[in-house]
Amino acid sequence: MILTDTHSHLYDNKFAEDQKEVIERAFEEDVNRIFLPNVDQHTVKGMMDIVATYPDKCFAMMGLHPCHVKADYKEELAVLKAHLDSGKFCAVGEIGMDLYWDKTFLEEQKDAFKTQIHWAKEKGLPIAIHCRDAFDEIFEILESERDEKLRGIFHCFTGSLEQAHQAIDLNFNLGVGGVVTFKKAGLDKVIEQIDLKHLVLETDSPYLAPSPNRGKRNESSYLVHIAQKIADLHQVSVHEVAEVTTENSKKIFGF
Repeated sequence: MILTDTHSHLYDNKFAEDQKEVIERAFEEDVNRIFLPNVDQHTVKGMMDIVATYPDKCFAMMGLHPCHVKADYKEELAVLKAHLDSGKFCAVGEIGMDLYWDKTFLEEQKDAFKTQIHWAKEKGLPIAIHCRDAFDEIFEILESERDEKLRGIFHCFTGSLEQAHQAIDLNFNLGVGGVVTFKKAGLDKVIEQIDLKHLVLETDSPYLAPSPNRGKRNESSYLVHIAQKIADLHQVSVHEVAEVTTENSKKIFGF
């Protein structure tokens, strides 16, 4: 069985003391494919160090996280575009919009998102979308960019059934993480109605640990709990969930 974590920040400072042990635990739990989204220029080195150490199991994306889009975002984008042009990356991410904490840079977030979508199209890469309190704004941009090159993952999907179908219609898979295990979140009611062929698994480590580890530091080995929840919802085996979602990830990333 091979499980694929399509979104994990294993380079985060929360893993500074035991990063190797955390990664090895993931492998022990059959999480043998881990995709690392970038945040800003300061996270690139830590991310690439992991990829260099585990080149057959850990894979890097390149992008600017919307929470790091500030007044100097164009300079930040220029640095990250240089990395994208000079390295090997599996996707453009983590990109998108986040209006939960702050709407000060709303227009800048929109422009950064569009710019990075264009990068992905130029490179023939998928995108990993961060969306928080911004479904309307993100869907408006995606609809304006809709074509055969636009594809990827709605990371940490927490939307409604209608929004799920809208994302799928735009050629996106839904990234399902720990929230699906939260009793009062309601995401389980959505995911049980979505065919497995549209889903991929993720942890978003070190954030959003699934039950029974909710509230603790998340890590990629906890993906097994997410896979089990989806298996329960769809009344299939964990092995089938692993097989289908890993195959979905291969179609998205090309390997």
